[in-house]
Amino acid sequence: MTISLTAPVRDRRVASPAPNVPKWTPPLDPDGLRHVLERITAWSPLDVEAIFDDLDTAIGNQPPPEAATPALVERLRSHLKRLSAIAVADPKFPPTDEMTQLIERGRSMQDARLPAEHQQAVGMARRLAFVLSDLVEKLIEARYIKDVA
Repeated sequence: MTISLTAPVRDRRVASPAPNVPKWTPPLDPDGLRHVLERITAWSPLDVEAIFDDLDTAIGNQPPPEAATPALVERLRSHLKRLSAIAVADPKFPPTDEMTQLIERGRSMQDARLPAEHQQAVGMARRLAFVLSDLVEKLIEARYIKDVA
């Protein structure tokens, strides 16, 4: 007894689309897609633990070292900007009045020049850190972000 290894082949013609169906067009042009790709590859997840580490450095018992203060201020500004964006991101869940006030306080420090004198720069870092600390607390309470477990 022999078994045939071939099966009957059906007609492989593809039906043409209905004439009244609009042709699909991509939502973005190549430049738009490139921009989305750049944003995705540059994205990094929110690291709440790193935020708390920077808060501890700024507000801790010891002032930050002079050489590290400018970088600390920039990280605090970056954290504040990112958390502010999270707070206002969803129109279905607008920020509370307290969050809005903290965002405004932080915004006024975003573009301020870093003082050349170390003690004044530490003061700026601490002011940023206090606003950031309060905003992190409010975002965790409102469950916009998760606390470090």
